[in-house]
Amino acid sequence: MSTETYSELHYVLEAVNQAVKKYDIDATEIIKRIKELNATESETNQQALFYALNHITMDQPNWTFVAARLYLNELYEKAATNRCYDRSLKYGDFYQLIKVLTEKGIYSSDLLSYYTKDEIDELGKEIDPDRDHLFNYIGLFLLADRYLAKDHDQNIYELPQERFLIIAMTLMKLENQSIRLDLVKEAYWALSNLYMTVATPTLSNAGKSYGQLSSCFIDTVDDSLDGIYLNNWDIARLSKDGGGIGIYFGKVRALGSDIKKFKGNSSGVVPWIRLINDTAVNVDQLGQRQGAVAVYLDIFHKDIMNGFLDLKTNNGDERRKAHDIFTGVTIPDLFMEKLQEVDENGRSIGLWHTFCPHQVKQIMGWKDEHGTPLGLEDFYDEKDKKYFTEKYEEAVNHPLLPRKTYRAMDIMARIMISQLETGTPYMFYRDEVNRQNPNKHLLGEGRTSIFCSNLCTEIAQNMSATMIIKEYQDKDGNIVIVRKPGDFVVCNLSSINLAKAVPVNVLESLIRIQVRMLDNVIDINTISVGQAQQTNKKYRAVGLGTFGWHHLLALEGIHWESEEAVQYTDKLYEDIAFYTIRTSMELAKEKGAYSQFIGSEWHTGLYFERRNYVSSRWIKLKEDVAKYGIRNGWLMAIAPNSSTAKIGGSTDGIDPLYAVEYAEEKKNFKFKVTAPDLNHVTYNYYRRARHELDQRWSIRQNAARQRHIDQSISFNLYVRHDIKAKDLLNLHLEAWKQGLKTTYYVRSTSQAEIEECEACHS
Repeated sequence: MSTETYSELHYVLEAVNQAVKKYDIDATEIIKRIKELNATESETNQQALFYALNHITMDQPNWTFVAARLYLNELYEKAATNRCYDRSLKYGDFYQLIKVLTEKGIYSSDLLSYYTKDEIDELGKEIDPDRDHLFNYIGLFLLADRYLAKDHDQNIYELPQERFLIIAMTLMKLENQSIRLDLVKEAYWALSNLYMTVATPTLSNAGKSYGQLSSCFIDTVDDSLDGIYLNNWDIARLSKDGGGIGIYFGKVRALGSDIKKFKGNSSGVVPWIRLINDTAVNVDQLGQRQGAVAVYLDIFHKDIMNGFLDLKTNNGDERRKAHDIFTGVTIPDLFMEKLQEVDENGRSIGLWHTFCPHQVKQIMGWKDEHGTPLGLEDFYDEKDKKYFTEKYEEAVNHPLLPRKTYRAMDIMARIMISQLETGTPYMFYRDEVNRQNPNKHLLGEGRTSIFCSNLCTEIAQNMSATMIIKEYQDKDGNIVIVRKPGDFVVCNLSSINLAKAVPVNVLESLIRIQVRMLDNVIDINTISVGQAQQTNKKYRAVGLGTFGWHHLLALEGIHWESEEAVQYTDKLYEDIAFYTIRTSMELAKEKGAYSQFIGSEWHTGLYFERRNYVSSRWIKLKEDVAKYGIRNGWLMAIAPNSSTAKIGGSTDGIDPLYAVEYAEEKKNFKFKVTAPDLNHVTYNYYRRARHELDQRWSIRQNAARQRHIDQSISFNLYVRHDIKAKDLLNLHLEAWKQGLKTTYYVRSTSQAEIEECEACHS
């Protein structure tokens, strides 16, 4: 091998040698192959990369870090070539990167407007290339493939540490200049050490001249032609910008209802949902994937058994299908109680009545203080006062109100059949959600504020429909439509990497900077739908979440199916809740509380009392919140965290591991992925994977976690395809009894891996 060839292969050998030395890997064979290859550095690097990927196994999991070092070589080479700097530097001039990509229209001009060259140069010195070595291969691959900034010809310009620093600068740009650079550095510290991740829209779009930063949205459809079509228009605009969307259809009249007193003319919700389905397919997310929309309907809506539960199944009339949307069912306590009514032979006898919401409003005559008609969907049960149950029974006993009646168990059977085939519908326990809502003070006792959740079931915020109140011609002849904005829910997400942050005891300092970053998204974001932008600033809701739960349990030596795991969940998430609420209180002292704080359960202290927070630290925090307020009306939500958890080198969300070893397919090759930090010790805590674990332990863990989360949690149930109906039913009953607010997919072993929206992956 000539000296010249060795010089060309220097970076390949250096990457291998550094990685194998750190991870104690025998690299004799790969180094031999590198030296024998008569090829360019790029070709040799590729060959070495494939070699490393092919050697990732349960026995040798750390080959993933060798592969990551070799992939970094490619990124460094491409960035240096495209930006014209010395490859040996790894990272080029940070200010020049911003200047060039701003001139190309990739970056927003805000970066150069808000920060001086001296400030950018100072921040550029914070970049630590060694933190690139924290990535495993799949994490680095996903980050580079989907999120690093490229020019219009898809040439890579940005490198991982620069993406993190750009995000930090973007989220802190409106902060007081006297502390701004310090805050940017803290945010970069949190991101670059992989202690946290931001949600996909923020990870992808921060600092750029296009796209928005919020993750998910939820809209309420008014029962009118205007409401239905304007919702579709709003959904199209949000989908174009990369948002995942939840839609509540429970106010729309059922099949066979009257329209303008003409009997039997309504076509029900199914055709309108099919219209949403087509919008999701045709208005894709930034050209990368089709739109992602979940549609929710109440279990007491007359269309629940007339097409809704069959929307995604493969049997039946294709003209009444919507295979590309996701479905969710909102369920009151009363229905779950009806499921448990049996005769002396143990046969289910509980009856359930379904109604058209339009007919309920016409016939029952319930109205609010403003004279607006109310339906069943507008009430929920408190523990001590059954508002919904009273209205439901009043409707059942009205002789003139049309209804369809079923055995409750027959409806539940249809739900479970669909779940085993398609993974959906999601379950939304509406009474528990509204009972625990800290901001229900705006409507009054017993009145529903939250009708459904979002695409990934972790968001629970106040909702109401947007309506057209008038249309007129102005003096210039323009037609003006005036819309009364409803509460159009927005969620802004980021997540703690538990397996990275907890072992080094940085939760308190991490959450302090993380909540500020989330809060700042609200002020800098631009959302194309006006009422969503308005709602975002009205409540200033954020969703701090977590991922890497199974990874953390393995590191701590705690078995999933154990009382110890339940107790550890309770303790850890109480700490997370405390630090999160305290940080929002501190931000309120600095910047002011959210506009609807007065009268909320945060303000009255009932939020703390409901959760039995009675230790001295909680009592002091309760007093401080009452005195200073909090900055954010909702604070915590645990998202699915699949793609960003991989970037963080950990396990998805709160889910158990998919498998100790599995194959990941990307483009034209396949490579193996193993559990994070896999060794002879952690293997014992990983070896029982998702579908092997007793889901009752998962439910108990999640109930302990839910106590401390003011919104909800993306919680999957993993079952075998041959699970008995009574066993799946018992899991749902257990989830409800334990106080879970929502459940996400029922993932059966017979289902293909479900494609999810990535907006909530934070």
